[in-house]
Amino acid sequence: MIKASKILHRNEDRIKVDFPYNREISLLLKQIPDAQWSKTHGAWHIPYTKKAFAQLKSLFPDIEIVSLNETPTPQAKPPVEHFSLPTQSSIVIELFNRTLLLRMPKADADVQFVLKFKYVRWDKERRTWLIPHTTANLHALQTYFGTRISQFIEHKTVFVSTLAPTEAPLPTEGELILIRVNAHRLRVIVAYDPNLAKQIKQLPFAKWDAKNKWWSVPFSDKILQQIKETALAHQLKFTYRETIAPSAVVPRKAKELMVNHRPCPTDMILKMKELRYSEATIKSYCSAFEELINHFPHDAIDEIDEKKIIEFCRYLVIERKVSASTQNTAINAIKFYYEKVLGGKRRFYALQRPQRDKALPVVLSIDEVQQILNTIQNLKHKMILTLIYSSGLRISETIQLKIKDIDSNRMQIRIEQSKGKKDRYTLLSPKALNMLRKYYVEYKPIDYLFEGQDTPMYSARSIQQILKAACQKAGIKKNVSVHTLRHSFATHLLENGTDLRYIQLLLGHESSKTTELYTHLTTKGFDQIKSPLDTLDI
Repeated sequence: MIKASKILHRNEDRIKVDFPYNREISLLLKQIPDAQWSKTHGAWHIPYTKKAFAQLKSLFPDIEIVSLNETPTPQAKPPVEHFSLPTQSSIVIELFNRTLLLRMPKADADVQFVLKFKYVRWDKERRTWLIPHTTANLHALQTYFGTRISQFIEHKTVFVSTLAPTEAPLPTEGELILIRVNAHRLRVIVAYDPNLAKQIKQLPFAKWDAKNKWWSVPFSDKILQQIKETALAHQLKFTYRETIAPSAVVPRKAKELMVNHRPCPTDMILKMKELRYSEATIKSYCSAFEELINHFPHDAIDEIDEKKIIEFCRYLVIERKVSASTQNTAINAIKFYYEKVLGGKRRFYALQRPQRDKALPVVLSIDEVQQILNTIQNLKHKMILTLIYSSGLRISETIQLKIKDIDSNRMQIRIEQSKGKKDRYTLLSPKALNMLRKYYVEYKPIDYLFEGQDTPMYSARSIQQILKAACQKAGIKKNVSVHTLRHSFATHLLENGTDLRYIQLLLGHESSKTTELYTHLTTKGFDQIKSPLDTLDI
């Protein structure tokens, strides 16, 4: 549904055109002279004139008119025809997900009131006050300005879930429903109970969805078991089901299918190398920025304005349905080029960054790791996965290992310039060392420990394929990646009684909070917990 309404934009009367994002509608609106996109209103707007209004009606005959006089009355001066306007106050409040935008005429008393808000700031470019969006702040503004508020606009965020919406079942009395909605999250649907809510809050990364009235928690075998035990302790019927939706991501256009594909600017690549960005970061930023500049093939790269950048970001979310991580990478790449390469000012985009799901990683049991390694007959392939698991290596660290990094005297492996440009030492297992000696005799590497057939380093893709084939052969159904072996290494160390501080050093984590994640993955002690059901005489 397309709606038209009158707004006051930069002290000028305009017609705002509201509609759910649609590229075709946007292109049609651009045909109207002086049609513009407003960041503050989050909508298109056109001149408040008889001619523009007639053109709007001809383009969209079914448009819904909201508080707009369809019979324009011309004025003597200026010669532009305007609609008759109702008398309005000039206080405008707009609600975004995290920010309140306040526009008001300058008055010392009002300014002093606004300055009392914590973290308030003045946006000079848009001549708008930016206030953190909290219930208390919103109530204070409404109470203070009262009837002086002329417009109150609530914007819905465009960063929606890429999963297809599913109708949430209503729990019956005395029932707790647990639904696995994707590889990383669980929904807990249960009637409100303050004691039960307190226990769910204690789960890692638990979030309450006030709109849908359910809890969202990370998925892991341990958390699933904890919720089940909690339900039984509260004498609730426990129901579990999985509704994992397939990936809805739409792939980007292939370079080969583009007539005049534009590569990432050389200046951007050189700037990233100058700032010592990793190869992985350079690759992802180049890919993301190339998609932007080829999305607008007829625009000069340096002239792609903020309006088009916002349009592109919406295209990624709504049409391509990319993940929050991919979306953030695109925003970072765009800001890098226009701010650091071109030397422009920091730019503010009306679109907000998405929040990443705080999910718990998949972990293999010791038996599952053994099954995977035992299925591999090739010594080199087995050596690679064994070293990753036994030392907690990242895949990039593994392929960059050199013979000189293996210290058999101190039983350590030196990792140079890994993530965050940091060096560290990690464990060298005696069993892994014995296997390494056999591997060295058979393969005779020269510089890098693992060499490719025609390259000095082994490829990350080949390691991923080795693990995938081994998991299929071992019958492992979990969603396993090479990084899963690193997570399993840390979790098994913790279960064997290793102090978290040592695990943090071995993994190279900068923050201890990152390592504390593994306390939520271990199942140690589950066998000592007795279900309250076992005490019942049934």
